[in-house]
Amino acid sequence: MRSRIPDRLCSEAVQLALAAAEDVAGPGRVGEHLGVEVDGDRVVTHLFACREDAYTGWRWAVTVARAPRAKLVTVDEVVLVPGPDALLAPQWVPWSERLRPGDLGVGDLLPTKEDDERLEPGFTEVDVRTAHEPLGLGAAAVAHELGLGRARVLSPLGRDLAAERWEEHFGVRTPMAQAAPAHCVSCGFLVRIGGPLGQAFGVCANEYAPADGHMVSLGFGCGGHSEAAVMPAVPPAAEPVVDDYDVEPVRVHHEGGSVDDTEPAEELGHS
Repeated sequence: MRSRIPDRLCSEAVQLALAAAEDVAGPGRVGEHLGVEVDGDRVVTHLFACREDAYTGWRWAVTVARAPRAKLVTVDEVVLVPGPDALLAPQWVPWSERLRPGDLGVGDLLPTKEDDERLEPGFTEVDVRTAHEPLGLGAAAVAHELGLGRARVLSPLGRDLAAERWEEHFGVRTPMAQAAPAHCVSCGFLVRIGGPLGQAFGVCANEYAPADGHMVSLGFGCGGHSEAAVMPAVPPAAEPVVDDYDVEPVRVHHEGGSVDDTEPAEELGHS
């Protein structure tokens, strides 16, 4: 069993440990002695403060040891280790977990893992063209829906994850949907999609709606619903009616000074 009592000779070798630390760090960069940790029988580690501004809270650790029945203490290793209050870099996160929507740019490649749980094998072993020819375009559509000709297709997990994302942004529980006069399922701007996801989602095609071009839940809704506020059609203006066949006689009286007052009034409209 490892002894928790520090070896006396190793514990007293503070100057030996300090010299070893300064040999690595440089003069003036090793601070005060912070203590001793027991690593095993006749093996201890001396801790010194680090005076490097870039390593606040770090410590120089110098491990020393001696052989059984020997009085000579030797240095095993010198390392810089973080202390309880050390400033550390954040934990490394794989690139696949750091990606966020919108990170993919022009020319970028986003590889998928061979065992990606969002995908499952398709039916690449089937000759799609041969399968289509006897039955026509209808069979081709069915084959495409089933994933014939694609190496991998969405797995049930992949569909569930997609549904969760779409539901979060354009779902029935969003404030927009809660205030909407009607749902997308009855909107004329909804474009239906096929497959299992088509039972709950579609694509919005209203250019003035906030979800234009996005996948929306059939329970989503907004003020741009096609039937929410239908404006009545403006009736066309009536054509002017001109009667060219009837002649209406009109008596015109001359004003004083404009013509000879002695002339009788003319009657217009007589042929």
